[in-house]
Amino acid sequence: MPTFFDSTADAAEASEALRGLAHASRAFDEPAQMYGVIGDLSSGMRSLRQVLDQIADVHERMAAHAFNDDGSHEAGVRDALAAAEELRQAANLVDRAYDRLAEGFIAAGRIAWHPEPAVEEAAPSRWINVVFLQGDEADRPLRILGELGHVDAVDFLAQWDYGDETTQAALENGYVYDEPGEGTHDQVAISGDYALVVNPHLGYVSLLRRYTEPDTDAPEAEQTGPSPMRDGPELLVSYSSPDAPKRADVPSRPEGSWFEPAKIAAVKQARGLGL
Repeated sequence: MPTFFDSTADAAEASEALRGLAHASRAFDEPAQMYGVIGDLSSGMRSLRQVLDQIADVHERMAAHAFNDDGSHEAGVRDALAAAEELRQAANLVDRAYDRLAEGFIAAGRIAWHPEPAVEEAAPSRWINVVFLQGDEADRPLRILGELGHVDAVDFLAQWDYGDETTQAALENGYVYDEPGEGTHDQVAISGDYALVVNPHLGYVSLLRRYTEPDTDAPEAEQTGPSPMRDGPELLVSYSSPDAPKRADVPSRPEGSWFEPAKIAAVKQARGLGL
């Protein structure tokens, strides 16, 4: 408890109380409790400013009694006045900090804490078609799919992803879907932001990429969401089968479109192969 007359004891108690508060304020059982703590700190800072001014005054008033360890009165007076000046500077800084704390106290008073966090609405996302291969052109990715699995098949097909160029082409041609795998007998496997779609009955394989529609209501600088990269999302592995095509074997981009207006999805069985 404060003595209100013993500065040494009260300073020690204040120091211990602040040390305890530093430990206790790491977490709050009820967020609303923070408002009261800020209010008490505001009061404490006003008292701290007063204390610093008062100690500075005493250094100045008692300068006639000041000596250094070697008995020099001149040096003692110089140090007493220097201490008073530094204490007043500290008091001014505390005064400025109090102004900022007061603004924080006002802002905290406007908060109504709810027991449950708000549910953020996810940015709308759809799927754009990256590449569509059918018949003989689908043999390579299907072979990779059977030998190494869907992640490696996605790795192979992702080489047709030209980032923004692919996205723009899909948007302009209407090859954008709410969900991958909307066709009959389509089967889907997901790898990161890609969806592999295989239809063993129609003999096609397709790769789609997740597309997050930009928030048209937000300023351009504030729009969020990943922009497609040149090579698409990072893949987990790369295909390494002796019979699998290497990146250098991937054909250059054809002049025509890779897209088909059919609905697309990804595969679990294709020509007897499973995911």
